[in-house]
Amino acid sequence: MKSKQFAGALVAVALFAIAMLAPAAQAKEPAPGYTQFKGCPTTAENPNLVTCVHSTVTGGHFEMGNKDVPITNPITVTGGVEAALKGFSYTSQGGMSNSPQKVPGGVIGLTGLTWLLEFLGSEALTLYATTELAGTPQLTLSSISLPIKVHLINGVLGSKCYVGSNSSPITLNLITGTTSPPPPNEPITGSGPTLSFNPTTQISTVKGTYVDNSFAAPGASGCVLTLFGFIPISINGLVNSASGLPAAAGTNETVQEITTELALENKVYP
Repeated sequence: MKSKQFAGALVAVALFAIAMLAPAAQAKEPAPGYTQFKGCPTTAENPNLVTCVHSTVTGGHFEMGNKDVPITNPITVTGGVEAALKGFSYTSQGGMSNSPQKVPGGVIGLTGLTWLLEFLGSEALTLYATTELAGTPQLTLSSISLPIKVHLINGVLGSKCYVGSNSSPITLNLITGTTSPPPPNEPITGSGPTLSFNPTTQISTVKGTYVDNSFAAPGASGCVLTLFGFIPISINGLVNSASGLPAAAGTNETVQEITTELALENKVYP
């Protein structure tokens, strides 16, 4: 009788171990040669998913208000799409990369507070801008619709200093053709797209220069200067005044060099 009870206990332990290991077993990794697509869902996570997508912004610039930030740190967007490139989705390992870009002029240029230099020194006033997704991207081979928000990063500004939000994003409509912006901006033209195909990996690569100078940018929010370590003062107004925000459509511009790789989900997760 005792042996039966012991055997039953072993079975229960084994079943518990299997149950504990199940989630790890379900988390699939991309096959060798497709690791750049990590963050693309599997069809188990999204039954309608067809193609995995990995886009990289390799250069260009982003001008918003009177601030023009060069893109020197590559920005990636990884996920997957359904038929006809619709329904972009991604896992916790995908989406847009955390890729800070150095903002010329630093915090002083952003706020106009020259006295900060005496208190903190120039190194402490270096400012970075990180682009974050604020909605769902939509793409074709020659256009990318990208709702974003820009996180302004420096300890002086607090941790929640943003231009744009999930409820009020900056919506970029990037194209490789010629724009039709409202004045005072004039039309600008991208280039491409060029398409190549690797028959061994069956990865398609699309390259182009994507442009938009028709988008609007809202004012800053959440920017807080804390004096003496405990007195918080909102400086949204200072940031907006020094940066020319909010900036109406026709006064902003971005040019982005983008390379996009596409592979069938069943190649990424065979």
